[in-house]
Amino acid sequence: MAIIGGGMAGLSLAAELAELDGRLVERSGGTRPPLHVLVLERENQFGYHTTGRSAAALLESYGTREVRALTRASRTILDALGAESGRPLLRTRPLVWVAREDQLDALNTLLTANPALRAADRDGARTLCPALRTAAVARAAVERTAQDVDIEALQQLYRTRAATAGVTLRTAIGLESGERGADGWRLTTDRGDLHAGLVVNAAGAWADAVAGRLGVPPAGLTPLRRTVAIVNAAGVPPAWPFVLDVGDRFYFRPTSGGLLVSPADETPSPPADAVASPDAVALAVERVREVTTLDLGPVRTSWAGLRTFTADRNPVVGPDPKQEGFFWFAGQGGTGIQTAPALARLAASILLGEPYEVPGLRKSALAPR
Repeated sequence: MAIIGGGMAGLSLAAELAELDGRLVERSGGTRPPLHVLVLERENQFGYHTTGRSAAALLESYGTREVRALTRASRTILDALGAESGRPLLRTRPLVWVAREDQLDALNTLLTANPALRAADRDGARTLCPALRTAAVARAAVERTAQDVDIEALQQLYRTRAATAGVTLRTAIGLESGERGADGWRLTTDRGDLHAGLVVNAAGAWADAVAGRLGVPPAGLTPLRRTVAIVNAAGVPPAWPFVLDVGDRFYFRPTSGGLLVSPADETPSPPADAVASPDAVALAVERVREVTTLDLGPVRTSWAGLRTFTADRNPVVGPDPKQEGFFWFAGQGGTGIQTAPALARLAASILLGEPYEVPGLRKSALAPR
C-alpha cells in the first residue's frame, strides 16, 4: 500500500494502519500476511507545507458537525498519547469568540450548536483578554477547554510509531503517473517505478492533482491560502486566550514574546509553496488594532499555508466509488491537526475492515461521491 503525502495526514494514517495491521496479524496467529505500507513525500522533509504552518490549536467549537465530533474524539487520543510518551501534546488555552452587534445572530447559532461554549458579555471577554476594546465587542462565547497542540511532538510521535511498526518512509520522491492493472498499481515516480496494491491519496492541496496523475476523477478540492504573522507586542501575557472573530475576519493569540495574528483569509490558490501576501499581513495587523488597545510593533515574521476544503467542508475519507484500489484521505481544511488522531484511526479501520466509531459522526458525510 502506498500513501501519497507525508504531512500529518499521511504520517498519522501510516502509524495507525501499520499498528492495527500488526494487531490483526498477531490475532490471526501469523496466518494473516502483514501489510507493507510505504509513505511517499515529494518534499525533502515530512510536514513541510500545511502541517508545519498551522496555528496549532484544538478547538471543539470550530468546524462542521463532523469536524467537531472528530475533534472531541481526537482530544481523548491526544491525552492518551501524551501520557504514554511522557510529553504532553496539549496545553490549555481558552478560546474566546467575539462578536459585534451585527454578528449576534451568528454568535447565538454558534452557542446553540456547541454545548461546551458559555456565553459571556463584553466584561467577561475583557476579563480573559483585557486588551479588547469595549466598543469592538458586544458579546462573546468562551471555550475554556480549548488547547494548544504541540505539532512538532505529534508529528515526530507518528513518524516514530510508523517506522517502528515497519512503515517505509521516503522523502524527495514525486509521483508522476500510474496505471491500475490486474495485480494493483504500477506507479511511476521521479525515482523509478513502484508497485502498490492500493493507493491512499493523502496529498493535501495536491490531492486532486495526484488523482489526475492516476486517471482518477477529482474530488472537487479547493486549496485556500491562509496568512499568519507574528508581530512584536509589549505587555502580552503568555496565558492570554486565543481570540477569534465569529465572522472569521481575524484571530490572534500570544506567542514567543509577541502576538500571532491572521486576517483569517481564504484566498483560492493552486497547489503551491504558499507565500504570505504583504497586503494580507497588513490587513491582519489592521484588524487586530481595530479590536484591541495593543501597541503592535513591527512584523517579526510571516508565512502562509494552504487549507484544502471540499464543498461541504468535511474531509473526504474512503474508497473511490469508481476506481478500485484508490482511497481518499484529504480535504481536512483548517482542522487537519485537531482531527488527525481520530480521522487516522477511522481511515485505518475502513481500510482493514475493522470497527471504529466516533460518537456523533456520520461516516456517510465523509464518503467520496
